[in-house]
Parts: sequence; structure tokens; C-alpha cells
Amino acid sequence: MRAMIIERYGKDVALQELEMVKPELGEQDLLVRIHAASINPIDFKIRDGKVKMLLSYKMPLVLGNDFSGTVEQVGSKVTKFQPGDKVFGRPRKSRIGTFAEYISVHEEDVAIAPNNISLVESASLPLVGLTTWQAFHKVIHLKEGQKILIHAGAGGVGTFAIQLAKEMGAYVATTASEKGYDLVKSLGADEIINYKEQEFEKVLKGYDAVFDTLGGVSLEKSFQVLKPGGKIVSVSAVPNKAFAEENNLGFFKKVIFSIVSSKLTKLEKQHNVHYHFLFMKPSGEQLSKIADLVEKEEIVPVIDKVYPFKHAQKAIEYVETGRAKGKVVIKVEPPLIAKD
Repeated sequence: MRAMIIERYGKDVALQELEMVKPELGEQDLLVRIHAASINPIDFKIRDGKVKMLLSYKMPLVLGNDFSGTVEQVGSKVTKFQPGDKVFGRPRKSRIGTFAEYISVHEEDVAIAPNNISLVESASLPLVGLTTWQAFHKVIHLKEGQKILIHAGAGGVGTFAIQLAKEMGAYVATTASEKGYDLVKSLGADEIINYKEQEFEKVLKGYDAVFDTLGGVSLEKSFQVLKPGGKIVSVSAVPNKAFAEENNLGFFKKVIFSIVSSKLTKLEKQHNVHYHFLFMKPSGEQLSKIADLVEKEEIVPVIDKVYPFKHAQKAIEYVETGRAKGKVVIKVEPPLIAKD
């Protein structure tokens, strides 16, 4: 099969197309012929080596963290799927590699793709959908009538997050440029802050939650937006001691994460709010709930561009510019000339 790989870590490392053997099939695995995969910031963070403290991979490494496709073969103990099923998923972190013609994935990490959208659109959903679902349902416990600030509303995560927050009955403020205004408004945003002209922390007060996708200064200023007891969930900042403890990462990483997150811990205490670093977990069960919302048209995928497989490097470069409005997808189909 063909796959897009890196041979070492580094920001200047480009994807290379390589011929590889099809992945092995475990007894609870599905062999999926990939139709499409989406680009996510975690892809170039892995490439850059920025998450080596949390994720360690052997080289050469096939990049790619979510996908859609067709089940070709099932393991001997698979009970939920059969060949021919159209599925979408986010493989567990030890088994990434969706920039390829095939992937072997645990049946618990996938779900039947929504029946009212294309497989290209389905491929745009797993990572951003699961990230947002877990932030809102498992960490923030967002309730009807609460107020949430969602950063970068026109981005890949933001376009999904606005829709899910509105489906849950929340009041949504978001940051966007003038180019993203019409998009975030169409998705249901109640208040839009033009980050080029306005300082969101001076406009918004008394919010119940902030969903941070940017990190850095934007995250630090976000503490000012919350009311006492409010919650910030970040997917772009640094893990803290609480994250290390929740994930049993050991004494050394607890110390390291305590040090690197010390400024955030100080802001947490100063404003009497809660900071949580989210490292999303795969879940076919949650994907099924997301598929249901898509089929009810409560969630509509937002796709900026679709690239052919051979231009996967260009797709990553485009996402890195930060200009994408919605998701960027790599289309693997129609099938390449596959070799086992």
C-alpha cells in the first residue's frame, strides 16, 4: 500500500510517499480501506517532535489521526462491524497512520459514518468532534443557558464547537476575523469578537467556560473572561500536574508539567477558576452520538479544501498558515495502484 511518512522529527521535514505492507489485523481489529483523512494540528505537532513527552513513535512514521473508509476485513472477535460497512474513526494514539490506503483499527475506535453526508465530509469529523464532545460533556459539563467563549470559531475545531455548543443550548461568543464573520454567524455564534480590532478580555465578562484552541497569550487573557468557578479547557497549551496525575504519568512528568504550567496555575488561583488540559481519547460510542447529530442536521461539516493524496504535504502546509476556514481533507480515493 502507499503511505505518507516522515523519517525523523523536525519542522522542516516533508512527507514522503512510501510503499509499505498492509497493516496486520488483530482479533478485535478492522482493516479499513481509507477513503479520506483530515489534517489536524496534532499532525504537525507530532512531526515537529513537540509531543514527544506524551507520545513516542518509531520511524518511519505514517502520519494522520482520523479517517473515513470502507471495512474490508474484520478480526475473529469483531462483533460490531462487517465487510462493506462505511465507517469513520480516530485510531488510538499508539496506532495512528491515516495518511495511507489502509489502516488496522480497533473496533472500539470507529463508528458507522453518517448516512446523509459523503465520506470526505465524514473524514473531517472524528478528531475535532471527539475533542469538542469530551471538552463540553466530560470536562465543562456545559448546560443550557450557560455562556461559553470558543476561540478561533472559523477554524477546524471552532466550526464544530460552535454548533455543538448551540445544540446543547449555550450562549456562544467566539473570536474571528472579518473573513470568518459570516461563517461563524451562520453556525450560530451569538457574539463575535473581531480579534484584529477588539480585545476579547475587555468585552466579555462573567462567562461560565472558555474552550481554548490557541494557547499562549490568548489563553492567559481568557482567565479574565470567566466568573469565579468557571472552567477553561485547552487543547493547545501545556499539560499541568493534574493532567499528569489523572493519566498516571509518573513523578518525573508531574514535576516537569508543574513547572511548565506554573503561570497557568497562578492565573487559576488568582481568578478562582479551573484549568484543564485535554488530550482527547478515541471513542466509537461518542462518534456514534456525533453521527446521530449530523444525521439530524444539528451538526454540518465545514470543509475549506480537499487535496488529492499526492498533495498531502501541501495540505499540511496550508493548515499551518492558520488561514483555513473549517477542515482540510486529503482524499485517498479513487484507489491508488495498491501493492501488498
